[in-house]
Amino acid sequence: MTFRPVAATSKAQPAIEGAGVHLQRVFGFDDPSLTDPFLMMDDFRNDDPRLYSKGFPWHPHRGIETITYVLDGQVEHADSLGNRGLLGPGSVQWMTAGSGIVHQEMPAGNAKGQMHGFQLWANLPSSLKMTAPRYQDITAGDIPVEGDDDATVVKVITGSFWGKTGPVDGIAANPMLLDVSVPAGRRKVLPVDTRANALAYVFAGSGTFRDASDPVGIKVEKEYRGTELNIRDMTGNRTLVRFGSGDEITVQAGDEGIRFLLMTGRPIQEPVAWHGPIVMNTQEELRQALLELNNGTFLKQA
Repeated sequence: MTFRPVAATSKAQPAIEGAGVHLQRVFGFDDPSLTDPFLMMDDFRNDDPRLYSKGFPWHPHRGIETITYVLDGQVEHADSLGNRGLLGPGSVQWMTAGSGIVHQEMPAGNAKGQMHGFQLWANLPSSLKMTAPRYQDITAGDIPVEGDDDATVVKVITGSFWGKTGPVDGIAANPMLLDVSVPAGRRKVLPVDTRANALAYVFAGSGTFRDASDPVGIKVEKEYRGTELNIRDMTGNRTLVRFGSGDEITVQAGDEGIRFLLMTGRPIQEPVAWHGPIVMNTQEELRQALLELNNGTFLKQA
């Protein structure tokens, strides 16, 4: 087994999207090869409905897949094909935009007005850019939850892990998406596909993603008082960790425990021509998509 070192860390940055939704941009619109096959990720977490309730009104997508994972509150969606749905706490929607779709996503808070969720964009290879759109709406009860003897909990959204397979299937990049919770002071080794890029996004607690023999620490968030690995360099809330090559990731939880999304996917390694919610391979394909959007021929599916 080969330990994956930490290649880089970064903090999510404030952004405003849709009709005025205040969120944190985890990554996106930089060099897409660094996170290939993933293009962008947003953390929409807020307890003030004025800062998110206007949502994401009707807008187009082409050439990508969008993954919405709700923790608190709910998101109502509708699209140009007549699909409608409501994502509640713990549920997931995986939308393959393919040849093109126009949809809206409207968030609502829980009884306390709190809203928390994530949206992740995954690229489609050129051979599937113009595939038929489709949705996979997954309820919380359909997501396998696997526990370990030290109280580590892993929710398997897609891919296979610890003998469980997530309910989302038929995804181009063959990704693995996990929601991982490790209790305070525990150290876990998580296997990953050696051919895949790997990212972790910490959204609760703190910890470190380095092996005892790895001298490179992560950005200091706070001091961990434990002595098992003599850890001082911690990464915490709203931090993205990008890993180097290898087939396992080591995580040591801090004194509050740690919860993070683990994302892996095999890189597509194709050119990216990107304009907002439309992602193609060439500038000519992008111009064609925008022309169709303007002249009313964007949607290919009745």
